Amino acid sequence: MPNKKFISILILLAVVFPFLSYLLNAYSDWLFFVETGYSSVFTTTLTAKTVSGLLFGGLLFLCVQINLHHAFKARFPLTGIFMVGGGNIRVNREDLVRFVKPVAMLLSIVLALFAGNWGAAQWEDLLLFTNKLAVGTVDPVIGKDIGFYLFSLPFLEMLKAFANFTLLATALITATVYYTRGGITLSERGTAVDAQVRRHLAVLVGIFSCVVAAGFYLDGFRLLFAHNGAFYGAGYVDVNSRLLTYRALTFLTPVAGAVLAFGIWKGAWRLALLPPIIVVALYVIGIRVYPAVLQKFKVAPNELALETPYIEHNIRSTRFGYDLDRIETVPFDVDTRLTAADIANNDATIKNIRLWDHAPLLKTYSQLQQIRTYYKFFDVDNDRYMVNGQYTQVMLSPRELSYADLPSKNWINERLIFTHGNGITFGPVSRISKEGLPEFFVKDIPAVSLADIKVTRPEIYYGELSNDYVVVKTKVPEFSYPTATGNINTTYAGKGGVAIDSILKKALFAAKFRTEKILLSSDITAQSRILYNRNISERVRTIAPFLHFDGDPYMVVDDGGRLKWIIDAYTYSNRLPYSKPLKGGINYMRNSVKTVVDAYDGSIDFYISDPDDVLLKVHAQIFPKLFKPIASMPADLHKHVRYPHQLLQVQAAMFATYHMTDPKVFYNRENLWEIPVLGEKPMEPYYTIMKLPGETKEEYILLLPFTPSKRDNLAAWLTARSDEPNYGKIRAYTFPRDRLIYGPKQIDARINQDSFISQQLTLWSQRGSEVIRGSLLVIPIEKSLLYVQPLFLAADKAGLPELKRVIVAFGDEVVMEENLELALQRLFGGKRTAVAAAVSATTDVKASPASLAKEAMSIYEKAMTLQRQGNWAGYGEELRRLEQVLRRMAQ
Repeated sequence: MPNKKFISILILLAVVFPFLSYLLNAYSDWLFFVETGYSSVFTTTLTAKTVSGLLFGGLLFLCVQINLHHAFKARFPLTGIFMVGGGNIRVNREDLVRFVKPVAMLLSIVLALFAGNWGAAQWEDLLLFTNKLAVGTVDPVIGKDIGFYLFSLPFLEMLKAFANFTLLATALITATVYYTRGGITLSERGTAVDAQVRRHLAVLVGIFSCVVAAGFYLDGFRLLFAHNGAFYGAGYVDVNSRLLTYRALTFLTPVAGAVLAFGIWKGAWRLALLPPIIVVALYVIGIRVYPAVLQKFKVAPNELALETPYIEHNIRSTRFGYDLDRIETVPFDVDTRLTAADIANNDATIKNIRLWDHAPLLKTYSQLQQIRTYYKFFDVDNDRYMVNGQYTQVMLSPRELSYADLPSKNWINERLIFTHGNGITFGPVSRISKEGLPEFFVKDIPAVSLADIKVTRPEIYYGELSNDYVVVKTKVPEFSYPTATGNINTTYAGKGGVAIDSILKKALFAAKFRTEKILLSSDITAQSRILYNRNISERVRTIAPFLHFDGDPYMVVDDGGRLKWIIDAYTYSNRLPYSKPLKGGINYMRNSVKTVVDAYDGSIDFYISDPDDVLLKVHAQIFPKLFKPIASMPADLHKHVRYPHQLLQVQAAMFATYHMTDPKVFYNRENLWEIPVLGEKPMEPYYTIMKLPGETKEEYILLLPFTPSKRDNLAAWLTARSDEPNYGKIRAYTFPRDRLIYGPKQIDARINQDSFISQQLTLWSQRGSEVIRGSLLVIPIEKSLLYVQPLFLAADKAGLPELKRVIVAFGDEVVMEENLELALQRLFGGKRTAVAAAVSATTDVKASPASLAKEAMSIYEKAMTLQRQGNWAGYGEELRRLEQVLRRMAQ
């Protein structure tokens, strides 16, 4: 009896405490989903988890209990006392059985709970299976619709794994019971198994053989994800050897299992051993030996001819998996005939060349605009706005609250007083002050706007640095921002959070966040609200865990002056046949959702950006109230939607190889591209505003160059468009292969080899300054290419980076000047560009001696450059121009 009581207590503890913890988390999650307006998502997910958990847990428990019932019901002649431990220990079987029965029950309950918990975690596979759709495209080898691989195969593999575990666990528990009851005995003469036990185990073996056969059947589909060296997917050997073997094993294994079960049933051990030997032999020969022989003696000598159809499958599937078919390839016949007139005609492109790099700008923002140590700029985002009537590329950084840097860290400060960040810093990408510092459109606390962009609701309660929870509308005033005369306080006026209007909710959140202060604090009233899941990435992931969210959310200012976060979300799968996988195994990816989070009240909207994505169609079918059409997105937010940096990076990595659609070219890697590497890191896509070839107006694009494999010259540049009506269109502009087009690495080397630039860099370094070379950008203008690289100086590693020089390369010329306008002036014959005119409109260049001196110096430096290059005709022309300037100065 004491044993039964003890076991009953253990069962109670094992069930009750996890259940209470589950209820606590479920209720707090329910309140969160109600707050955000997605209660239907919660109920659908909870129902799926419950059904899946009960299904798998119940099946395992039922299977174990049925087998235990038969095991305990059987009668055996060997009962009473038996000896163990070499005859030194006497054990009464009846006492042992009385102990084993409750232990077996406890074990079956524990296994059922484990299976139920595991099954609940498979809720997404269950929902995808029950809501599956056909894609309309079949795989090229077996002929199954792609939807089978995306939605059915994961569920079937899960069932097979569950059946394996259930049968093995059942067999082990049942065999242990039979041993304690005398059905299986061990002696010096060997193992004796009673006929009743043999028949029981024979049935389990027969069922297990069917599960193994199902595994072989599924293995045939998994061949389509194989890696065959030159390509991904099933190759000649897989299709003509392994696939046939798996099909044969699928039919042979149940037959072998039936013979094996019959042999066990009858006690004919020789008959029982023959079937598994045959199955294993066929597996080894058909899956291991014969494929190796076939590969060596038939495929290897004729690989291209035999593998061509399978290479075609790999190319076609990979291009589909990463949506590479939307990329339009356009020849780009580059020339070096760019003139000052062309520069003037592309004024908007020049004005929006990004000179401020993210890392130096983040450090500069932190030192100029952080205001207080407890504020922090976590990231700098790139976007475009209409600023004072001009289409302008900007850099924007939210000023978030850093809880790690609070001057006094205690519960009241962290949870009641310091509840939010405040405002943004916002400026153009290319304009610099005389001191080499960035200019601002919006700055300071409270927000000061120097343009027609207004921030009316600067508080950031939901961000990238927000802690897990705060309580607002308490008796304690919230800190808003500091001033010279004191601190300004505020009270939250949004609809975000959950009302703590009862002792039950106080107790709930005190338990959830493991602090009694929520329950005991007298500052929390019936009007107080608790804001949790405040980190925007965690917030959206809690609602839609089946989506992959971009790691770079970006903030926008809507027309009403509110701050909103936009997060790109992706559907993905690792089950697309013949598609090359990424490092994590993903081989299908779409940017199908744009997520918007309000920084003040935490409201969330999911907008469908790719309605043709089959994965999203299924998820929308599962959660009909979760997604909204992109047409319903407010226009002031829609104009800030941009093509994701992360997606183009993935597509570019794949397109570098899979732009080759001819199997022979692909196999020989005749035209393989790669992303240029500067230093130790490959170049990343960058946003810019420019006029694409053949277009009439500038637009916001994402750009990345390619070079031929193991060479440094340019092969192409890839661009993704972000503005309507061309959003999502991608072009690859390819350069002629019969001429040299300088690539980023070659330009970088030419910069390093320029004597004037290298001397200047050495001089700055000797003075103790840290020289920071910014990103080298390729800027297509008309049919030519400009290379632009900013140079930053800082007193030391912790110093304030200042943009001191801009290097511009065009054709064979490289110049370095104090700003972009002067560099362009030097490159294009001293003629002032429209940008230079705009910047220096208050200066009379012709009449000013200082301007004439600067022009003379510019001509002199260009003459020296031409002399070093051996261009004596150009050198003479520059000397004549220098003489004219000197005569004007002498007048």
